[in-house]
Amino acid sequence: MADQLLESSATSDSVAPSARLPWWLKVLGIFLVSRVVTTALLLGFASVQNTNPWTGPKPDYFHFAGIWDGFWYFIIAVGGYPNQLPTTSDGYVGENAWAFMPAYPMVVRIVMHVTTLDYSVASVIVSVGFALGTALLFYKLMSLVLPSNTALFAVVLFCFAPLSPIMQVAYAESMHTFLLTLALYLLLKGRYWLMVPVVAVMSLTRPSGMAFALLMLLHVVYRWWRSRPSAANREEFPFDERVASVALAFFSAFMGIAWVLIAWAVTGSVTAYTDTEMAWRSAYVGRAAFLPFTPWFQAVDRFWAPWWGIPNWLLIGMLVLAIAAFFGLLFTPWVRRLGVDLRLWVASYGVYLLAVFFPQSSTFRLLVPMFPLLGAFAIPRSRVYRVAIVLLFVLGQWAWIYMAWWVDGYDWTPP
Repeated sequence: MADQLLESSATSDSVAPSARLPWWLKVLGIFLVSRVVTTALLLGFASVQNTNPWTGPKPDYFHFAGIWDGFWYFIIAVGGYPNQLPTTSDGYVGENAWAFMPAYPMVVRIVMHVTTLDYSVASVIVSVGFALGTALLFYKLMSLVLPSNTALFAVVLFCFAPLSPIMQVAYAESMHTFLLTLALYLLLKGRYWLMVPVVAVMSLTRPSGMAFALLMLLHVVYRWWRSRPSAANREEFPFDERVASVALAFFSAFMGIAWVLIAWAVTGSVTAYTDTEMAWRSAYVGRAAFLPFTPWFQAVDRFWAPWWGIPNWLLIGMLVLAIAAFFGLLFTPWVRRLGVDLRLWVASYGVYLLAVFFPQSSTFRLLVPMFPLLGAFAIPRSRVYRVAIVLLFVLGQWAWIYMAWWVDGYDWTPP
C-alpha cells in the first residue's frame, strides 16, 4: 500500500480530478500507513525496554509513549503547577512543571474527564488526533505553493519523517505543529484576525510566540516594501490589512512572554520560568544566568570542545559556517518554491533557536517546527529519489528512537 501511495503522489497533475480519490482520503491513507510503521518501531523498542525511571520492563505502548517529558505533562494534567518553586540543596531553582506549557495537558485532562480514560491512553489519543489534523492541514498549506501531487508527497515526507514518532507520544509537538500549520495557512490566505486565537493557544503549547512575532514583523516589512509605488510587480497592502498584521505582530510578541508573566504572577518570582529552564541546562553549563544568543557558543566551550577534542576557535568557525549555510539554504531554488512567508517562518524560528536554545540531543525535536522545508524535499519527481528518501526517513526514525527515546541504562540523550 505504501508503494501505491508513493506512486499516487508521483502521478502527473494532468490526471482528471474525477479519476482520483479525494485529497483527504489520500492523506488519511498515507497517515495510517505511516502510523503502522512508526508504531511497529516503537513497539519493537518497548519489547526490549528494561526497567527505567518511568516504567517497568517491557511496558505496553501507552506507558512507553509517556516516558521522559510525558511524565511532566502527566503531573500537570492531574495536579497543575506549583505555587512555590522547588529549590536544590545549593539554593537554586530545581526542575519543575513550569518548564512545560499548559495547553496540551489541559486538552488531555479534558479528554480524560470526558472519556474516563487514564492519562497514558488519553495523551496518545490527543497526540495522534492532532497529528492527523496536521497531515490534513499540511496538504492544504503545501497546495498553496506547490502542485497538488508535490504537496501530497510533502505529506508523505511529513508522516514518515525521522521525528514523526514524537507525534504519537505524550508530548505537545503534534498539537503545536497543528496550530502552527493552521497559523501559516491563515497567514498565506491573509486572514490576520482569525490568526489571533490560533497564535494565543499555540504560544501556550510550545514556546513560539516570539518567533512568530519576528515572522509577522518581517511579513509586514516585506508587504510594505512590495507595495511601494516604485516596486516592480507592485502588490497592494490595504490599510485594514496593515492594521491587522501589525496588531498580530504585537499580539504574538505579547504571547511570547505571556507564560513568563503567568509564572511570575503565580510564584512571585519574575524569573520563575527562566530559572526553571536553566535548571535543566545546569547539567551542561553549570549554574549561570540566561543571556540571549550565547547558548550555542556555550555548547562549544563547555560541551563540544572537551568531548571532541577540537580547538574552540575551529568549532566556533564551523558553527558560524553551519549557520550561514542554513540561512543560505533558504535562497536555493527548491526552497524558494515555498514562497516568501514560509521561508520567513523558517528563518525566524532559526533565529529564535539561536537566541534561546542550548543545543544537545533535544535539538532534533526542536527542529520540528521547520517542517515546511519538507515541501522543498518533495519537489524532485524521480521515483528512485522518492522511494529512497522515504526509506532513509524510516531509518532515521529507528535511529532517533534508539538514540533519544529508548532508555538504555544511564541515558544522557533525552528526546
